[in-house]
Amino acid sequence: MSSPVHVVNESMPLWKTSKTLHQGAEATVFSGFWMGEKAVLKKRNRRTYRHPDLDRRLIRQRLSVEVRVLTKLHSTKVACPSLLDVDIDEGWIILSEVDGITLYESLLIGKSGIKQIRDFGCLIRQLHELGISHGDLTTHNVIIDDSGNLTLIDFGLSKITPEIEHLGLDLQVLHECLKASHPDIENGIERVIEGYLRDSDDGAQSVVDRFNAIRGRVRYHG
Repeated sequence: MSSPVHVVNESMPLWKTSKTLHQGAEATVFSGFWMGEKAVLKKRNRRTYRHPDLDRRLIRQRLSVEVRVLTKLHSTKVACPSLLDVDIDEGWIILSEVDGITLYESLLIGKSGIKQIRDFGCLIRQLHELGISHGDLTTHNVIIDDSGNLTLIDFGLSKITPEIEHLGLDLQVLHECLKASHPDIENGIERVIEGYLRDSDDGAQSVVDRFNAIRGRVRYHG
């Protein structure tokens, strides 16, 4: 199958697509090979309902933030894919392939449980301590390998130096995900918070307090 996005750069060979991994509203994700190595290509989709100039500007902004986040995380303890190549104008990014399956799949087949949920909470706190909110924290956006190591993916909605509200919203998004996709995990978000507060400081507690306030607002208005 040839590449549907025809990624060409004079300083690199053609991207070669193996298959489509995900077709979303904002982006399409492909697995394949970059310079002979396994990799993943994420291509931002054009939104025809938006004015072309606005659409291009939003794609550039979001891709630029994603690149900055990945670059910032590269030398930290927060595991994420490596950035291999990017074209801001064309709206694509190439990342290293991460071994494993999504935590969503692992929980569904019973391969993961409470320990991994707590570990996920700890990983989220490490991300927040670096001044980054994820923006789409679900069990689909973390990969777990055979050794139980967790890797965060998809930073397309991330924010750098976010307000505490954004950090609390990360936990709220995950809370809604656990309720909808993993209802068999009793008190799932409480297990996440246990991991989030493990070996933490007052800043982590402040985020949890904000999450509880958000959860209270959602419950009240729901």
